[in-house]
Amino acid sequence: MDVHRTGGRHTFPIAAPLYYRRFLAERSFDIVIEDLNKVPVLAPRWCRSPAVLLVHHLFGTTAFEEASLPVAAVTWLMERPLPLFYRNLPVQAVSGSTADDLVRRGFERNRIEVIENGVDLSFYSPAPQTPRFAEPTVLYLGRLKRYKRVDLIIRAVARLRDAGFEARLVVAGRGDALAGLQRLTAELDLVGRVEFAGFVTEEEKRELFRRTWLHALTSPKEGWGISNMEAAACGTATVASDSPGLRDSVRDGSTGFLAPHGDVDALAGQFRRILADPALRDNLGRQARAFAELYSWDRSADRTETHLRNVLARH
Repeated sequence: MDVHRTGGRHTFPIAAPLYYRRFLAERSFDIVIEDLNKVPVLAPRWCRSPAVLLVHHLFGTTAFEEASLPVAAVTWLMERPLPLFYRNLPVQAVSGSTADDLVRRGFERNRIEVIENGVDLSFYSPAPQTPRFAEPTVLYLGRLKRYKRVDLIIRAVARLRDAGFEARLVVAGRGDALAGLQRLTAELDLVGRVEFAGFVTEEEKRELFRRTWLHALTSPKEGWGISNMEAAACGTATVASDSPGLRDSVRDGSTGFLAPHGDVDALAGQFRRILADPALRDNLGRQARAFAELYSWDRSADRTETHLRNVLARH
């Protein structure tokens, strides 16, 4: 594995083709994979090898929930012509939801291969010797960004409190939405019930997945929802928004529950359903682990290799 770095967060789409022409164009590559991340680099236009497009998810209108209006508008506009440049390219999508999004935008279904992200099943695993938290606990673990809608989880915990059911929330992660979430917690008088754990190591993350009573993720859109799978691998159910990507990584009624995105009452109801029923919680946890075992990284790697070999054979 030979790693080359060029450009920065905002300059990479311009720097990448220039770097390729200067340092890599004369090398012999079997295939080029463009990992589409917000702004395309249009690799098929300037690379000499067969190309494959890898798509986690497209932002669409969710960009306006996170970025300033000018930045969101640019992101949205940059995604509009994607079919024009990539329509005839083989595509790898990380979920059925992402594949559906691409088809709606004009991509051909028969050119899209769905290869879900995997999970480290040996590291993320149940630990019967590790007890759950002593009191009902909900966990959010991920970046603290506005579009992640962690505020919905905080509001749901407040609804439970107002209904006479006390639950605790652990928010693990960091990001520029932290201050706003802390203000909301104070406004809802939840300072003693919400813990902001900040950055956690992989070992600390695994312990949180093992000890929490349920995991929650309420984004309006994801590519797949890797934290759902990590929680599942640890034998912990997830309550998530019924949104693209999350409905792929949570099996409603089997590995957790889905709630209409933005419906705080429905979200709180699903929280209480799991927190108040030990037998249901344990059953969902067992089924979540069985589901996670279908998605090892070895499986993802094998399917990726098979797809790339098929692309080369057709080429």
